[in-house]
Amino acid sequence: MRKELLFGFSIMALVVLSTAILLPWGNIESGHMGLLMLSLVVVAIMLGFPTAFTLMGMGMIFTFIAYSFQNPELALDNTLALMVQRAYAVMTNDVLISIPLFVFMGYLVERANLIEKLFRSMHLALVRVPGSLAVATIFTCAIFATATGIVGAVVTLMGLLALPTMLKAGYDTRISAGCITAGGCLGILIPPSVLLIVYGATAGVSVVQLYAGAFFPGLMLAGLYVGYVIILAKLKPNLMPPLSEEGRKVPLPMSYTELGEKISQKVIPAILIALKGKRNVHVAPKELLKSLLIALLPLLVFALFTGSIYSTVTAPLDDGISAELVEMGGDNSTVDSESSGGLALPPGAEESQSGGLALPPGAEEEKPEEPAAAPILSADETKAAEAAAAKALEPRDAPTWFWVMTAIFAAMLAIYYMLLTWVRLEIFKMLLGSFFPLAVLILFVLGSIVFGLATPTEAAAIGAIGGVILAAAYKQLNFKVIKESVFLTAKTGAMVCWLFVGSSIFSAAFALLGGQDLVEKWVLSLGLSPIEFMILAQVIIFLLGWPLEWTEIIVIFMPIFIPLLDNFGIDPLFFGLLVALNLQTAFLSPPVAMSAFYLKGVAPPHVTLNQIFMGMLPFMGIQIIALVLLYVFPAIGLWLPQVLYK
Repeated sequence: MRKELLFGFSIMALVVLSTAILLPWGNIESGHMGLLMLSLVVVAIMLGFPTAFTLMGMGMIFTFIAYSFQNPELALDNTLALMVQRAYAVMTNDVLISIPLFVFMGYLVERANLIEKLFRSMHLALVRVPGSLAVATIFTCAIFATATGIVGAVVTLMGLLALPTMLKAGYDTRISAGCITAGGCLGILIPPSVLLIVYGATAGVSVVQLYAGAFFPGLMLAGLYVGYVIILAKLKPNLMPPLSEEGRKVPLPMSYTELGEKISQKVIPAILIALKGKRNVHVAPKELLKSLLIALLPLLVFALFTGSIYSTVTAPLDDGISAELVEMGGDNSTVDSESSGGLALPPGAEESQSGGLALPPGAEEEKPEEPAAAPILSADETKAAEAAAAKALEPRDAPTWFWVMTAIFAAMLAIYYMLLTWVRLEIFKMLLGSFFPLAVLILFVLGSIVFGLATPTEAAAIGAIGGVILAAAYKQLNFKVIKESVFLTAKTGAMVCWLFVGSSIFSAAFALLGGQDLVEKWVLSLGLSPIEFMILAQVIIFLLGWPLEWTEIIVIFMPIFIPLLDNFGIDPLFFGLLVALNLQTAFLSPPVAMSAFYLKGVAPPHVTLNQIFMGMLPFMGIQIIALVLLYVFPAIGLWLPQVLYK
């Protein structure tokens, strides 16, 4: 028997034995039936039954049992009514609309054939970094996984593209496999992530805040991966040998070669001299201007970005504030009628200034209450209010941090142009055609969500349109691509939808049986502190990641954990970020490490599954380190949501 099968059967046997030993067979209550249902669901899923229909089937059976305890005559009717209500509640959840749209965007980006260009340009851009191929692999996986969110597609494509290149360069098989599998899983954490949408819909947490909170933890995890690879390449260069001169060579166009040989290897001086015509170079002015525009693109982007930030931070105060100030102090006619040049009202006219007949005595008691009149300001107070209103309309001074960041970026830009050679310009052009389109698409989608310009569903629609434009720009948009993308999107969307229906029915049955109350009483009886509960919950989720996938952990176990958070004063947003980071292990931990099987399916025959598993273990350790860092320094995940949505 294979080791992974033996491990899986051992886990199932452990679950069954634990249930048989811990269940009080002589005094079974409804809550114990809920725990029995939970055990049976886990075992059935590990045996290979479809998760969604297992949840629905078990949920309906045990819902019927729960209602039978209350009223056997209405048990069947109540069970069917509950199933319909839960299914309808899932179908009317607006947040879930974003899932098929994000998936559709991912499939279109995948079929745009950008990953080969992206990997090649990243490899050349990072060629001087130790372990450059491994670092480029992680960067490419992270970018592509973020743009697509489809772990299987990223791992498979990188297994076809990067793994043979790394093995040919003499890289260790385990390191190569670990970089591809770990990098491909980053898409389930870095927004726009389907996992965060599923957690948000399950836990009732804002998906927008989850996206903002997961941004820096995702970058931190990718940075830890890269740091580990660089340090390992420095300490053990035999595992990741430096590339040969042939591997570092960048083919240059004839025009670049001629300009470099006859004038200068520095781009900007060479182009300016060639445009003056002092050197005999056979390069058309149109091509020179095109190269100059490409070289100046970072400067133009820097100027536009800095200008937009400057206009934002120096904009006057909110118009509502200034309008309120003007209303309080700017209209002197209500304060002093003589100063306005009009006639003063005769004495007593204010008593009947409505223009109608005077009300009889006592009638004012029947008048409805009127809002309090605005306070009448003195002349000095009026002038002060007018001055405050005028000051509110004046532009503000730019804060210090703006000038500091501008100076830093300007210095980096100056260094870039000092070091810009024709080889680096060619690499920049390669990045311009592969990395920047994906970066712009991701920034548009994430920016519209994080800055409140669009809901996740609307941003997903923007992303889907962007995927269509991207595929069309790279001449990959045809009926076959659209057909395949739509079919795969429908398949994935239906799977997620039925998972939610099954999870909803299952959690309802668990609550009806009293399983949630039993778990809550047991946890509270342990007398755990919030820190101890958080550690216990994350350890359980980490262990669940070995036999189960992240979708099953979210839809089955999160409805059990979430109600307990209030008892310990834990923010569901922060808990969700920890869970998202923790669930990276679900794709890297055997025996259900799906990324390992994706890679094995396209790897050369001599790459064994055990080698892939061994390569993933160090990256699992890095995930645990990242989890500890996020817990010790929660501002890594909570700072951005607090700044944007305080």
